[in-house]
Amino acid sequence: MNGNRTRGGGLLVAGATSDAGKSVVTTGLCRALARRGVRVAPYKAQNMSNNSMVCHGSDGRPAEMGRAQWVQALAAEASPEPAMNPVLLKPGTDRRSHAVLLGHPAGDLSSTDWEQGRRHLAKAAHAAFDDLASRYDVVVAEGAGSPAEINLRAGDYVNMGLARHAGMPTVVVGDIDRGGVFAALYGTVGLLEAADQALIPGFVVNKFRGEPELLRPGLEDLEHLTGRRVYGTLPWDAGVWLDSEDALDIAARRTDDGGDAGRDVRRVAVVRLPRISNFTDVDALGLEPGLDVVFASSPQDVSDADLVVLPGSRATLADLAWLRSRGLDRALHEHVRRGRPLLGICGGFQMLGRTITDTEGVEAGPGTSAEGLGLLDVSTDFTADKTLDLPSGTALGAPAHGYEIHHGRITAGSGDEEFLGGACSGNVYGTMWHGSLEGNAFRSAFLDRTLGREPSGTDFPAARERRLDLLGELVERHLDVDALLDLARSGAPGGMPVLAPGGVR
Repeated sequence: MNGNRTRGGGLLVAGATSDAGKSVVTTGLCRALARRGVRVAPYKAQNMSNNSMVCHGSDGRPAEMGRAQWVQALAAEASPEPAMNPVLLKPGTDRRSHAVLLGHPAGDLSSTDWEQGRRHLAKAAHAAFDDLASRYDVVVAEGAGSPAEINLRAGDYVNMGLARHAGMPTVVVGDIDRGGVFAALYGTVGLLEAADQALIPGFVVNKFRGEPELLRPGLEDLEHLTGRRVYGTLPWDAGVWLDSEDALDIAARRTDDGGDAGRDVRRVAVVRLPRISNFTDVDALGLEPGLDVVFASSPQDVSDADLVVLPGSRATLADLAWLRSRGLDRALHEHVRRGRPLLGICGGFQMLGRTITDTEGVEAGPGTSAEGLGLLDVSTDFTADKTLDLPSGTALGAPAHGYEIHHGRITAGSGDEEFLGGACSGNVYGTMWHGSLEGNAFRSAFLDRTLGREPSGTDFPAARERRLDLLGELVERHLDVDALLDLARSGAPGGMPVLAPGGVR
C-alpha cells in the first residue's frame, strides 16, 4: 500500500454492478469539486470500450483515451490526457481486445492470457495515477465493473487493487432502479477480504424514483448492519445523459421529449453494428428538433428512414459480413436508389467502398479481403500503423472539425468528391472524421443539404455543458460533498468493521 498522503488526495467510486452509475457519480463529483475551486482530475485505470476520443499526450502527439474520461475531464475543467485513462481495451471479438496503453497501441490481449498479460498494464496504470495525484489536489477515480468480482481479484488493478495501491477510500454505488440494491451493497463489501473492506467507508444510492421517506428505513438499516455511511441518494433525472463507455444504453439514447408533435419529423436510422464504435457521433442529431433518431438492425428498420447513418466499427470486416447476412446491404442500396441520403463514418465509410483488405491481419487473418457495398469509389487496406489526429477544414461551405482513430488506409478513385477526409457521390457521404456532427455549423449545413432542414440553433457543446452543470448540481444537492472531499483529502477512516469475518473464502 502506498500511504503517502502528502500528495494530492484521491477517492475511488466503485459500483455494486456494471452500469450502476459510477460514471455519473464520478463526473458529477468532478464538476462539483471544480466549482469549489478544487484542482480535480478524473481517472480510470482500465476502460473496456469502443467509444474513444483523441487528445494530446505529454509529448504533444495525438493520443487516444476513453470517451467517458474525456467528458469527465471537461466536467473537471481539466485538459484531457492519456494518464486519465492509461489502459483502454477495445473489444474486437468476445475473446480478444486491442490494447491502448497511455494513448498508443500496445498489441492485443486475449481472454486466455488475461491475468499474465495485464501485469505490465497494471504497473503503468498505477504509475499514471501517482503522476496525476502529484499534479492535482484530488483525483476522482472510477472503478470498472464491480470490486466483488472475486474471481478476478488477484490481478485487479482497477478497483480494490488500485485502492490498496494508493491507500484510497472507496465508495460503492448501487442502482436502486434495478432492485436488490441493499443486498448488492451489503454483499459487495461482505465478499471482500478484510484489508479491502477497511478502505470502504460507505455508499451512494443512484437512480432513485419515489418518496425519500419510504427509502429512509432501508438506508438506516444498511448503515447499522454494515457500520458504514450512506453519503446520499441521487434521484433519477431524465436530463442526465453522458457519453457512455459501451453500448449498454444504446436503446435509451433517445432525446425526443414529445415536443415534435405536429412538426415535420424526419427519421434517422443508425445501423446498430455488433461491434459499433464511437456511436456518440450521432448524439448531436438526437438533440435536433424534428429528428427522430433510432438504432436499426433489420432491413425493415431502415426502409422508412429519411437518413441512414452507418457508424464506426471495431471489426469492420466482421460487421460487413453481419450486414450482408441480415439483408441490410440490399436495404441500403434501395435507400440510396430512392434518392435518400446515407452517411458512413470511419468503418461505416470503409464498408461503402469497393474493397476492404486486411493486409497485415489487424482485424482478421493477413490478406483477408472482402467486397464493400460499392457505393463509393474507394478501397481500404488495414495496416498495423494507427492514425490518430484532430483534423479541421471546410465542407459544404461550413467550418468542420473532428477526430480520427483508425488503422485503415483509404485509397480514393477519381469518381467521387472529397468530403471530410473521405468521399461523397450523389446522396452518399463517407468520412473518416468522428465527431464532425458535433460542430454546429457543419451539422446545420449537412442537414440542409441532405434533408432540407433549416438551421435550428441547437448548440451541442452548450447542451453538453448544461448536462454537466445539471449533474454537478444534483451531486451538490443530494450527496454529502463535504464529507466525500474530506475522505479524498484525509484517507479512509480507521476502524471499519469487517463483515462476515471468518466466512468461507
